[in-house]
Amino acid sequence: MAGAGLVTASLFSPCAIAFNKPKERLGVALVGLGYYSTDLLAPALQKTKNCYLAGIVTGSPEKAEAWKNKYNIPDKNIYNYKSFDQIANNPEIDVVYIVLPPVLHKEYTIRAAKAGKHVFCEKPMAMNARECEEMIRACKDNKRSLSIGYRCQHDPNTQEYMRIAREKRLGNVQLISCAAGYRESRAGNWKVKREMGGGAMYDMGVYALQGARLAAGEEPVSLTAQHVTNRPEIFSDADEITHFQLHFPSGAVASCTGSHGIQTNFLKVNYDKGQLHMDAFSAYNGNKGFSTLGEIRYPVDNQQAKQMDEDALAIMQNKPQLVPGEEGMRDIRIVEAIYQAAKTGKTIKLG
Repeated sequence: MAGAGLVTASLFSPCAIAFNKPKERLGVALVGLGYYSTDLLAPALQKTKNCYLAGIVTGSPEKAEAWKNKYNIPDKNIYNYKSFDQIANNPEIDVVYIVLPPVLHKEYTIRAAKAGKHVFCEKPMAMNARECEEMIRACKDNKRSLSIGYRCQHDPNTQEYMRIAREKRLGNVQLISCAAGYRESRAGNWKVKREMGGGAMYDMGVYALQGARLAAGEEPVSLTAQHVTNRPEIFSDADEITHFQLHFPSGAVASCTGSHGIQTNFLKVNYDKGQLHMDAFSAYNGNKGFSTLGEIRYPVDNQQAKQMDEDALAIMQNKPQLVPGEEGMRDIRIVEAIYQAAKTGKTIKLG
């Protein structure tokens, strides 16, 4: 496989130096077997070329047995949350993919890094920027790679509107409108529990934030925000809808929404020489749109497979990840400021 021979000892633990032949595929263990792992990541790992489903970590014996039978996972590659650290002794598992509620992201990233495993971590990266810093530090100290699960940055449709901004093919960005949301009605789900990392801003608002940042091609310098709650019987703790407004150094302004109350997914950009409209812009498949330059429609067979293949290849080639921990932390700093703005009603300046 192209690139497999470029693995160097600098990125792998000392024990890996004993292997004369580099791996052609990396073994991935999924941590947490909820909807995203079950319906999306596991099927995607049946399509990947640079990595494969090697193991699982779950607190449910019933799920462990079902996955063992469905994917032919050997008993030695099945862990629970108490035995997780023993994964350090398993050379078949190279990468741990953390698909748990955000409140657990820091703990399992650090434990994985200390066990000598590379880390893919789902978004949002963590509960706050301090936790992000600890995760980044743990991976660097243990010479492990850390990538955040921003699948959209691997999508060529996203890369196209990033390119338009970067190359200023339609001039300067003036106005951005962006929203991502669905209607969450599960009262007991962790996504409506703030202490677990739930809330519209953390879950769906990060997509809108990413859309605005990437379409602008620059980082915001100040923001304002507002929360809206229409169903307090469900959203007594976490935000149901968060509107936020970003101001960029060029003078561009973005009006964004992250929602657990409205089904929406679009990105609109006005430039001084044209416009762009993506609908959808951050869906699992079928992202498409158009700009003054023409249609934007690059079909992707499987976003998650593309994401994991490219992240695995970066590890094997000892190259930087497309979406490293620093990118996840950049968003979390802004998310924290958005909550502060919504609480105080003030404009928050970003450093």
